[in-house]
Amino acid sequence: MSLRIASGGSVPKKTKTENGLERSSDDELETPSAFNPKYRVCPYLDTINRPLLDFDFEKLCSISLTRINVYACLVCELVQKSAIVMDNAKEVKFTTNQLITDAIFTTLTYEAYEPTQSVITPQKLDKWRKDFYEEPKNILAQNVCSRVDPFDVCLSRKKLEQTNHVFNYKVETEGKPITNQKSSGRCWLFAALNCIRLPFIKQFNLDEFEFSQGYLFYWDKIERCNYFLNNIVLTANRGEKVDSRLVSFLLQDPTSDGGQWDMLVNLITKHGLMPKKCFPESFSCEASLRMNSILKSKLRENAKTLRGLIDSNTSVEDVNAKIDQMMQEIYKVVGICLGIPPETFTWEYYDKTKSYQSVGPISPIEFYNQHVKPIFNVEDKVCLVTDPRPSSMYSQAYTVDCLGNVVGGRPVLYNNQPVELLLKVVTDSLKSAEPVWFGCEVSKRFAPKQGIEDLFIHDFKLVFDIDIQNSLSKADRLIYGESAMTHAMVFTAVSVDKDGNPTKLRVENSWGEDRGEKGYLVMTADWFKEFGFEVVVDKKFVPAEILKVFDMDPIVLPAWDPMGTLA
Repeated sequence: MSLRIASGGSVPKKTKTENGLERSSDDELETPSAFNPKYRVCPYLDTINRPLLDFDFEKLCSISLTRINVYACLVCELVQKSAIVMDNAKEVKFTTNQLITDAIFTTLTYEAYEPTQSVITPQKLDKWRKDFYEEPKNILAQNVCSRVDPFDVCLSRKKLEQTNHVFNYKVETEGKPITNQKSSGRCWLFAALNCIRLPFIKQFNLDEFEFSQGYLFYWDKIERCNYFLNNIVLTANRGEKVDSRLVSFLLQDPTSDGGQWDMLVNLITKHGLMPKKCFPESFSCEASLRMNSILKSKLRENAKTLRGLIDSNTSVEDVNAKIDQMMQEIYKVVGICLGIPPETFTWEYYDKTKSYQSVGPISPIEFYNQHVKPIFNVEDKVCLVTDPRPSSMYSQAYTVDCLGNVVGGRPVLYNNQPVELLLKVVTDSLKSAEPVWFGCEVSKRFAPKQGIEDLFIHDFKLVFDIDIQNSLSKADRLIYGESAMTHAMVFTAVSVDKDGNPTKLRVENSWGEDRGEKGYLVMTADWFKEFGFEVVVDKKFVPAEILKVFDMDPIVLPAWDPMGTLA
């Protein structure tokens, strides 16, 4: 930044202040605080890049009241008179209250100070360093944390001793094998299919079974790319500028791996299900980064084209035809990376008695309607969320602008309720041996290797003298960007106290067998109250007055709202 210091055509008239200092009578230079006797120490003197200054006039500083280089006064006065910043180029021109002749012009580089900013000075750094090393515990913590994961250092041994996987109520049969989403954001799909497979395994007398996660992932990519392109047209027709917050948000991640329950319902009711053996995983299923980078690049290019068509008043028919043309290219990319699912398949398997069985030839939608829907109808499940922010009322329906995955499908609809109600319907469901899909912020107060979600599993204060992650209320964490739903899993068991209140829950994850108890986590109910956000249960467990909320006209939250984050 360039700061130009110059005097005007004449030297401003000087007057005496109460403390005997000279000051300019020019109104532009009035800075009462600068002449307050209490300002004895210049807070900016040590922040000056002295080698860049090429003048050295010994004058009295109006801030520190000492004879130091004039630039100290110039900086102080600049801070006190921030209103003299002239334009966006941030070039500042002003006349000082020091006697500088008309012929002098000096240019220097400086940082943009504001009166309310706190500058890190060498004096502060010296004090902080001294204070740090005067405390022996800091040195011990430094020695340990410089060699070991700091979160592991904070693990509470006492909590590890007190945690176990024994529960009052548990689903009859837990799914096998433990699933693994690997390097992809498909937890919402894995969690849903892990729920659906439990009654399916029982119905078909199976030892183990998986639905094809890759099949739903394929259709989600196809449908979501089309949904994004239609959103670009929608926002352009609304008059949203390309650099508006909404369009910028949509362009940030055009084809995320994550999703919500209603998006899953859209996929299953339109495209059905199929066994994993009939459409196995591919490289880009298990590691979606490269495929997504191809899709995102092309979709952003397509977004520019579509906005150009809208700007030129192209007809709806021609815009839709262009989207179809774009989607043919997307279909090719996704098909190359994930494979294209067959239109029909035959599922052959052995049941628990080792008897050979066969289903098909059958289409995926027929497979769902005939063999899955009778025992697990996704449309009978309802999604309850808990958002305690003051702006979000309980017993109110919400949706999120531009959130979805299937054009013409059901919208993402939230029924906001207190977290205690969510825990109650979860407990009732598990007591009836029905698993529960849920969304949470998995990484907070979480010991991943041990698989423990507990508010007291880490003692950050013991190591760092500060607390984190739970020092704000849940509402404030949402408001200040410290919390949001990041992961979906399945509840399969619950423990309750003598009053019937849940105390801990068993969780089926989709990260393989290496974490927790062979892939299962244990979560305290208090942890869920702080970091749980969403559950999906059968509507039979939800009181009638709560179900009526779904009939309300939903309040539309902005696309970037934390409740719109995808698991």
